[in-house]
This record gives sequence, C-alpha cells and structure tokens, in this order.
Amino acid sequence: MSALWVVVPAHQEAARIGTTLEALASQRDRDFTLVVVDNASGDSTAGIAREFARRAPFPVHVLTERDKGVGCAVDTGFRYAVEHGATLLARTDADCVPHPGWTGAARAALERGAGMVCGRIEARRDEHGPLGRAGFRAMVALAAFFGRIRPAHRRRHGYLAPYRMHAGNNMAITARLYEAVGGMPRRPSPTDRLFLNRVRRRTTAIVHARDMVVENSTRRLRAYGVVGTARWYLDKGPGRHGEDPR
Repeated sequence: MSALWVVVPAHQEAARIGTTLEALASQRDRDFTLVVVDNASGDSTAGIAREFARRAPFPVHVLTERDKGVGCAVDTGFRYAVEHGATLLARTDADCVPHPGWTGAARAALERGAGMVCGRIEARRDEHGPLGRAGFRAMVALAAFFGRIRPAHRRRHGYLAPYRMHAGNNMAITARLYEAVGGMPRRPSPTDRLFLNRVRRRTTAIVHARDMVVENSTRRLRAYGVVGTARWYLDKGPGRHGEDPR
C-alpha cells in the first residue's frame, strides 16, 4: 500500500470533477491512493467518482460526509487515510487541475523533511487566456504579500515560522503533523488560513514547492469580485452573496 494518499473534497462538482480525476490519472507518480469525499452533494458527483474508480490506475475510495463544509470533508478524508495507513497526505479540490508532476513534487518535498508543503496555484487554462492568468498571478502575489505583512500573522503571536501563501487546494502534509495540530477546522470555508496558522504554531518545517502546481478555478473571484473575495478570505463573510460558488 502506498504511503501517499490524496484527498479531494467535492460538493456539487458533477460538471468539473471528471477533469480533476483525469488529471490525477495522468500523474507521472501514480503510487498513491485517492479518497474522494462527497460533501452532501445533490448531483451526480459521487457517482462520477465511483465510475472513475472502476478504471483508475490506483485505488480509489469514495466517502460521504453529511456535515456540509470543506473543513469537514477534508478532515474526514485525511483521518480516513491515516486510519488506513497513510503517512503522507496531499489535497486538491474537485474544480482544480493538478499538473502531471504534482504528486511527485509533494512526495519529494515531504520525503526531504518538510512537515507541510504549500504548492503554486495558477488560473485554469480552460477558464482564462494569457492575460487573465497573468492577472490571477498578480492577485495571488498581492495576497501573499498582504499575508506576510498582516499584523495578526507576526511571529510574536506564537508562530514558529513566517507566513507563507497557502492554498488548501494545493497542499501536502505528513500524517503525524496533521494529527499533532488537531486536523483541519471542521467548518465551512475559509479554512486554509486557520489551518496554516495551526501548523505555524507547531513547526518551522513549512516549505513552498514551485514544482507542485495546480490550476485553480476562479469561480469565486468571478462571483464575488475582488473585494468580496478578499472579505471572504478574511472570514468576514461573502457580503450580499449566498452560497460559496465553488
């Protein structure tokens, strides 16, 4: 059994999860086990994952998490993986496209001694042209800069490591560290910053791997706009918007 398990939380992703699953099947390093956690979907998300499992080039487990919230789905998937022997954990989302070297880069960084690995995110090519992707990169760089200078993220607050840009849809962590920090907050999005800060209070072994690349959907950005998305990431709610559009 592989030491590496990949977890994909999914809510109402019938239109997109097929692309994510095919991207995982196209990884150069396919020595991993996949866990898809269907998070209270009302569409055919789980059925698509089960059909994929019949022909996948690696073991696939499809779980159901009735408590809605990406944090609940991720935590259920990671804990299931650990209970079944995982020592290395990676996560992407069901609207994302991991590049072919994604799992290999995650494994390599963890085996070199990282406790947690933050990968690089880009805008999905099927949603944007070159200008749109360049704009997305600029926004990510701005968000990373803000995170580094934000007073609440300074090390005097008990953090052992400096703040690094962390996207939950492109991360990897050792099972031991995941359990040591108490796991992912079991709540709706956003959870990424909360989880990263849990890890920062525990270890300095947090690295950024530029060769661990995931193409990210920008549905939330288009639905909320720049200001609304910033409010959402700062945990101030979506304003006038309703359910998270992911």
